[in-house]
Amino acid sequence: MDFLERLETAQRIGKVVKSNSHCDYVIQVDDGHDVVTPPSPENYGFGQFVALDDGDRHWAVGLVYNSQLVNPMFLSNGPRLSSEPDPIFTPDLISETRTLLGVVLVGSLKTEAVDTVYGEHGIPKEVVPVNTNVYSLDTATVHRFHCTQEGRPQFCYYSHLLRSGGLFAAQLTQQVLDELINSNLFEGVDQRALTVLCKELSWKNTMGAMR
Repeated sequence: MDFLERLETAQRIGKVVKSNSHCDYVIQVDDGHDVVTPPSPENYGFGQFVALDDGDRHWAVGLVYNSQLVNPMFLSNGPRLSSEPDPIFTPDLISETRTLLGVVLVGSLKTEAVDTVYGEHGIPKEVVPVNTNVYSLDTATVHRFHCTQEGRPQFCYYSHLLRSGGLFAAQLTQQVLDELINSNLFEGVDQRALTVLCKELSWKNTMGAMR
């Protein structure tokens, strides 16, 4: 199964609604009013790799680094109903609560042939349009993203993620490193280098928490 076929069967998470910067996007998660089968919380958890793709064009690969619950009724000073609204008299009343995700872009997927997909790490040049679909990436595609065109392992967005991954950038980076190490995608020197990076970051996180 090639990348396009995987994307067609992947779980759609939501759509792009705004951006905070060139590589920091806000995603509105689909709910029951948007689609028949909305995504489950496991599909958009912290550290989930996602693809921003509108079907005609693949825009970028990102990582979920933050989430926000939006509830307009919280602390509302307006009048409130004493009971649940009657659907007969209020047929258009819908819930306005939303889940928003912060996604940092870390690269894009390139397709050399139908069955050859590799990753290009870094900040994408193009601006991702509003309403672009966002899909969760499966393990196999995440692995391909961490391979070069020649098939060698790569992890070139380390410093970018530490700078742009929000308040939990260090924890996010360490989680990604742990998952890559456990995936056994890297071997030999590359695997040892990842392990050293992970241990160093873990030590920094521990020492930072003790201060």
